[in-house]
Amino acid sequence: MSDTPARQRKVAFIHPDLGIGGAERLVVDAAAGLQNAGYDVTIYTSHCDKTHCFEEIKNGTLRVEVFGDSLPTQILGKFSILCANLRQIYLTMALIYTKKIQLHDVYIVDQLSTCVPLLHLNAPDSKVLFYCHFPDQLLAKRGSLLKKLYRIPFDKLEQFTMRIADVILVNSNFTKGVFARTFRSLVVDPKVVYPCVNLEEEEVLPIDTDLVQKVIKNDDKYYLSINRYERKKNIELAINAFAQSNERDSHKLIISGGYDLNNTENIDYFKELETLSDELKLKHYHLSYPEYSKNPDKFVSSQFSNVQILFLTSVSSSLKELLLKRAELLLYTPSHEHFGIVPLEAMKYGVPVLAVNNGGPLETVVDYDETPTHIDATGWLRPSDSDEWSKVLDQSVEVLEKHSPMFQKNGPKRIKYYFSREAMTSTFDNTIDHIIWKENESSIWDTFVVGSIVFAVQYFTMSTLGNASWPYLLLAATSYWLLRSVRVSIYWLVIFGYLSYAP
Repeated sequence: MSDTPARQRKVAFIHPDLGIGGAERLVVDAAAGLQNAGYDVTIYTSHCDKTHCFEEIKNGTLRVEVFGDSLPTQILGKFSILCANLRQIYLTMALIYTKKIQLHDVYIVDQLSTCVPLLHLNAPDSKVLFYCHFPDQLLAKRGSLLKKLYRIPFDKLEQFTMRIADVILVNSNFTKGVFARTFRSLVVDPKVVYPCVNLEEEEVLPIDTDLVQKVIKNDDKYYLSINRYERKKNIELAINAFAQSNERDSHKLIISGGYDLNNTENIDYFKELETLSDELKLKHYHLSYPEYSKNPDKFVSSQFSNVQILFLTSVSSSLKELLLKRAELLLYTPSHEHFGIVPLEAMKYGVPVLAVNNGGPLETVVDYDETPTHIDATGWLRPSDSDEWSKVLDQSVEVLEKHSPMFQKNGPKRIKYYFSREAMTSTFDNTIDHIIWKENESSIWDTFVVGSIVFAVQYFTMSTLGNASWPYLLLAATSYWLLRSVRVSIYWLVIFGYLSYAP
């Protein structure tokens, strides 16, 4: 690696599908942060729809190149992991063929690690970082025996290819623990790089301001839950706790989340939550944001005056920001979340968070108690139990009357220090700076794969062409051009010299 300053280093991200999910947000934030820090950044992906991506991609702030978008993501509605791996291999081979693979000092790969060995082999002077959001094999559904058998080679591939990365990064200490228990044969100590939230306030749309004025009076207080409508998000915990709370008549509960009309679980789970609200005798109303945005005048304030639970589906990011700013408390109900970005979005505005005391929130939320340490509190951490949660809802009224300025100060302060784009960029920058000067070590991958290829090629050449020397000169040139391997090239040249001058 040349002695070039950090501002001249070239970094490439490899990501499967550059949409608008949490993993994509992290990639975009990391790429933008490193670019602002002086790095030359490129994102390589198998798919990027400029109408369905983050603004930094849409407006051209970040350079994105797509390879393999024509390849299928599924075959007959199945084999998605197989297709994802093939698409990434195609992308990597395209980088090799176009020689772009040699252009970058560092590769940051996430979600799929299949390309890591190919990068290591074809760009031996580059460093490869793999960012593990969560072990893929733990996210896969394996209902039948056939599915379990189908997943075995991909699980093994994930473990094998990750070990070849120069550094492995994870999004939380919780994920780090899961990683260690899942990949027991990997003797590595992953480095934690927390995702970040944008500290800049989003522009508020007038249509969203009007909606908030309709559903919430100036003196209304409300608790807020933001999650996708999926069973694993355990939204019923918030509803049950609200029903048991003494504050059910003085506060509203607003439940907002992603809702896909083509997703059966979204539809079924939403109905279950409405049924639960009926059973608990809580008045509720469902407002579909896409429907509202088509005809805002159809909705009036009187429709929401006696509502205790307001279900919002598929809201805009602008409306989400407005709701977060005015909430009394964010109720974050999922258990064993890998990280959880929503609590950070609330803390950014000084809104306290009530979350389950496991997973990512243990690292993001500082628990309030009556000891002197509560001066750093940003919320409450409690077991996933509606009795415990209802007690916090009741307790929070008095606590917020006394300590509201404390939460308003602590939340933004903690976000800026640990979870801002600047903090995340600094961690990436320090990691890159640490490994970029590290000497490349020969790995098992180098020895086994390169040795096997050399043996196979030599055996084939001798079997078909006998003692002809010219193929080895060609192999020497090809090895250097394609593999950038001086050692392999010298090996072929030695054979060429021996066969050329041997009696």
